[in-house]
Amino acid sequence: MIYRNITPYIQKLAKKMPIIAITGPRQSGKTTLAKAIFHDYEYVSLENLNMRTLAQQDPQGFLKNYDTYTGVILDEVQQVPELFSYLQGIVDEKPRPGFYILTGSQHFLLSQAISQTLAGRIAIFTLLPFSIVELEKENLLSTDANQTIFTGFYPRIFEYQLQPAEWYPGYIQTYIERDVRNITRIVDLSQFQNFLTLCAGRIGQLLNISSLANDAGVSVQTARAWLSLLEASYIIYFLHPHYKNFSKRLIKSPKLYFYDTGVACSLLEIEDVQQMMKHYLRGGLFESMIITELMKESYNHNRRPHTFFWRDKSGHEVDCIIEKSTELFPIEIKAGATAVPDYFEALEYWNKLAQADPSQSSVIYAGDKKHTFKGISLFGWRSIHELFDKIFK
Repeated sequence: MIYRNITPYIQKLAKKMPIIAITGPRQSGKTTLAKAIFHDYEYVSLENLNMRTLAQQDPQGFLKNYDTYTGVILDEVQQVPELFSYLQGIVDEKPRPGFYILTGSQHFLLSQAISQTLAGRIAIFTLLPFSIVELEKENLLSTDANQTIFTGFYPRIFEYQLQPAEWYPGYIQTYIERDVRNITRIVDLSQFQNFLTLCAGRIGQLLNISSLANDAGVSVQTARAWLSLLEASYIIYFLHPHYKNFSKRLIKSPKLYFYDTGVACSLLEIEDVQQMMKHYLRGGLFESMIITELMKESYNHNRRPHTFFWRDKSGHEVDCIIEKSTELFPIEIKAGATAVPDYFEALEYWNKLAQADPSQSSVIYAGDKKHTFKGISLFGWRSIHELFDKIFK
């Protein structure tokens, strides 16, 4: 098993909190991690129809069946939301640290149930697919940024040495046919798949929901609902603008990204690395990969990501700004493999406008050299851990 960097944080809070929840996209490794950390716990999959029926018919009796065990892992627990209120009563009556381990791949349903019944009794973690840092430690990271974008980061690709085309289409189809149908009443699944593909075509771009709805042939209201669904199930996310006021008119629309570039490439029907290298969305895909890595670093250290972008109406833009307490760390992301002075211009502009220390600014690019230009750090994409050290340590 490939080591997950979130492990010690889960272990620490399992000694203090009665319930641990691990959320994240389907197939991100939640079950594998839960079983590895809590190897002597009873494992129960609530995707199993028999188990789910038992839990739904008698939630209290179902939970009491495991009362004498060391602990229990309840996998895909959002399938039986009836369990949450009974969990509340049990842990209030008999609080045992780390006894219940919950996993779920539908963020909205799980978080909604937790906020209503389990607040103050639960520690919640988000596990995304492998990170660059995790793969690098295992010598599984390609030296080619294009290959990495195309391959994506889902564990099964690496554990079974699968080609992206052998896995992603089935993953996407399963998500649409099973998860989407479970969450909402979408009559025309092919229309939803078309909508998802249109989202992939907008990766790294400002969200224009009217244009997206029009291209998909749905109402703006439906488009909003479907975007919320994709976000809730960890397919896409939105990077929101940072509103620090420098007496400039700022863009207020969010930018759309995918949690995994392998999923996006599959939706875009990119068939190989050569096609990936020439694709008009290569820059957006590289940007999506790097920003997601920044989010993974926060989640893997049990921190909430405070990640934004900045753009004014004149077209000046900083790809990513990380807010840490009162500090701001602006980052430019460049898909080119050769660093040129132009890469630093946006940060120079922002630093002057914000009267910021240039040493807190960074450029990360698809090359492998490291140096400093006018106080701004340059990092290669495979050295992203050095950028993390600069910001988070």
